[in-house]
Amino acid sequence: MFDRRAKMSENVKVVVRCRPMSRKENESKCENIVEINEYSISVLNPSARNSQKKMFTFDSVYDMISKTEVIYNEMCYSLVESTLDGYNGTIFAYGQTGCGKTHTMQGYGNVQEGYNCGIIPRCFEHIFETISMATNIRYLALVSYLEIYNENIRDLLSDSTSVINHPLKEIPGVGVTVPTLSTQPVINAKQCFYWLKLGNKNRVTASTLMNEKSSRSHSIFTISLEQFQGPSSPSVSTISSGDVMGGIRRGKLNLVDLAGSERQRKTGAQGERFKEATKINLSLSALGNVISSLVDSKSKHVPYRDSKLTRLLQTQTTTRLYPHCVTLAEQNIFQTSQKLTKIQKMLSFVSIKMKYYI
Repeated sequence: MFDRRAKMSENVKVVVRCRPMSRKENESKCENIVEINEYSISVLNPSARNSQKKMFTFDSVYDMISKTEVIYNEMCYSLVESTLDGYNGTIFAYGQTGCGKTHTMQGYGNVQEGYNCGIIPRCFEHIFETISMATNIRYLALVSYLEIYNENIRDLLSDSTSVINHPLKEIPGVGVTVPTLSTQPVINAKQCFYWLKLGNKNRVTASTLMNEKSSRSHSIFTISLEQFQGPSSPSVSTISSGDVMGGIRRGKLNLVDLAGSERQRKTGAQGERFKEATKINLSLSALGNVISSLVDSKSKHVPYRDSKLTRLLQTQTTTRLYPHCVTLAEQNIFQTSQKLTKIQKMLSFVSIKMKYYI
């Protein structure tokens, strides 16, 4: 039997966060087409005002004045706790370009520097605060940071340019991993934040018509935790969950900042930017296909191998949170509705996972 916290964090959660209008949208006098309730979001089609609003229901919906701290406490806290208990987990933000994914995941500064801190720095503080209070347990914490740029895996924590595409490898008992990726030992949240900032400097970004600093790659910051039970801890034989081998329990937390889906007509992408956008959209389409296959009970094949992103996350998740970011502006109605439809499919995946774990 799982305890209550484990049951709660084994669930798949899908939440939506709406960002406020941007300065450009306000100057263009864009209309707000989104109506927000606690668990649902309705989208109005401005070209068919008399038609019924399209409604989407999720685990939770956060409006434009919501704080990341609230989202973290309500949706991320239990997932991080399960990682400390030896589970693998993933949090990633999904949505079109310029909708606030990086703001939600990374924010500005660390927890001490203000409420604009994102989910990733809050995870750092949470993990090491818990570790500092642990008794009779020793922890080893390692971090790595990669980006998937044009379907090439780059190590964001390495100064070496000799490897521009790290290979994926499936290791028995471990799963799909990048064995040549560098890892760094950390002993506190400050060191994690240092490596995050260093990696961000190496990440590929560029300006488009929809986003002055658009991420041109998917990034995955991973925290790997190993617990060594002390002499007064419960014996290994009494531990019923987690990956325990010879007195060591392992958990891994993947913090994913996805590049946003793009429409060339809106972003004005050309040349290299257009090539990047094509690769981004293909990998996000592959992610959607994986979700659809998992939802479809008749599907006999899940196409994990269609992209590096889905392949990497295939065996890395036993708990998941999907914060989905959307915009309010009428000019983005097509992508807002399209992404909400795709993301709602994940809720069907929730019921599947609950049936499996309960």
